[in-house]
Amino acid sequence: MYNFADPILGDNNIYQLLKMAEYLEKEKKQEIFGQYGKSNADTGSPESQVALFSYRIAHLTNHLKKNKKDYSTQRSLLKMVGKRRRLLDYLKEKDIERYRNIVKALNLRK
Repeated sequence: MYNFADPILGDNNIYQLLKMAEYLEKEKKQEIFGQYGKSNADTGSPESQVALFSYRIAHLTNHLKKNKKDYSTQRSLLKMVGKRRRLLDYLKEKDIERYRNIVKALNLRK
């Protein structure tokens, strides 16, 4: 994909850095907002934010499966789960039907 060679970082580390920077591009965000929000530009609705957090949580979970000792990422993941939980609590309090729809769409409850 990329042909970078750095004597300090090496080939694999640069590829990993570029891959991490690409995991959530502008187009992917707009796709998530369009699918779960009211439009592609709807970044503020709780549904679109919960969907974005869920995507990021899935990515970080996959990263932590490979890198078990990455404690800063683990802490970030836990903070993100808490933010998603608070957004879901807010949505549940304001409109239970929207809450049920987003939980069903994202398969958050088993």
